Amino acid sequence: MWNLLKFFCLACCCTIAAAAFADAQQATLAYVAVNENGDTIPHVRLPPVYCFARPVFKTARQERRYYAQYSRMAYNLKKVYPYALLVKQKLADMDAEFALLPDEKAKKAYIKRMEKELFREFEKPLRKLTFSQGRMLIKLVDRETGRTGYQIVKELKGGFAAFFWQSIALIFDSNLKMQFDAEGQDQMLNQLIILYENDLL
Repeated sequence: MWNLLKFFCLACCCTIAAAAFADAQQATLAYVAVNENGDTIPHVRLPPVYCFARPVFKTARQERRYYAQYSRMAYNLKKVYPYALLVKQKLADMDAEFALLPDEKAKKAYIKRMEKELFREFEKPLRKLTFSQGRMLIKLVDRETGRTGYQIVKELKGGFAAFFWQSIALIFDSNLKMQFDAEGQDQMLNQLIILYENDLL
């Protein structure tokens, strides 16, 4: 009876694993192993499972507001996260290029050239972002690069430019010094990013 129960559980696990892989359209890696006692045991590599604590709601209204915020945040993330990854890549490329430049004059010329290229490529799509998407992008840039928007502008364009753009951001109820707080106010956003990165969103 015990062996029958073990076999049933194993069969269920394999069926669930096969279904999960079929849904995800991923290659299944399965093989059969024989242990010392002669038992044949199937092995299936399962994709990682991410579990997050379910929030507790006091009222139905509170629950509706939470899931409305969740849906809106997921929508905004899909819009702006690719830009945060592009910023990360562009900064890495620029840092590598900076190391090869001989002096400050060459660096300033390179920054000016890159600024023109970036404006030409991204000005129109970024202007279409909403204020909430812009604020999210600032936080995502900090998460991906380890540098706030203010620090990036200061490093590339100097303190005055950083102060100027920070002042503009504050007028629009934003802040270039915002940092990503995965364990605090950005916990929901961090969970969404994990799901997005694993094609689960």
